[in-house]
Amino acid sequence: MLGEREGTVLDVRGWDVHGVDYVDVTLAYRDGTTATARLGRESVPEDLRHGQVVLVSSAMNLVVAIRRAETPDAPERPAPG
Repeated sequence: MLGEREGTVLDVRGWDVHGVDYVDVTLAYRDGTTATARLGRESVPEDLRHGQVVLVSSAMNLVVAIRRAETPDAPERPAPG
């Protein structure tokens, strides 16, 4: 069960364990559901921030990667809620 869907970033928090960078990302989807993922830095765009629209890749309903859905110059959408 692989898939990709559009989401909006609600929160991004970077942290590291013994020099290995991780990112916790909270996402909101158009259907009103949310998801939180802990990913390696390589699976998340640089400078990801609240309100950005992203494409979320998932496997077995777990987020495995996030990429930008729009060009960096495109306007951001307000986050739901």
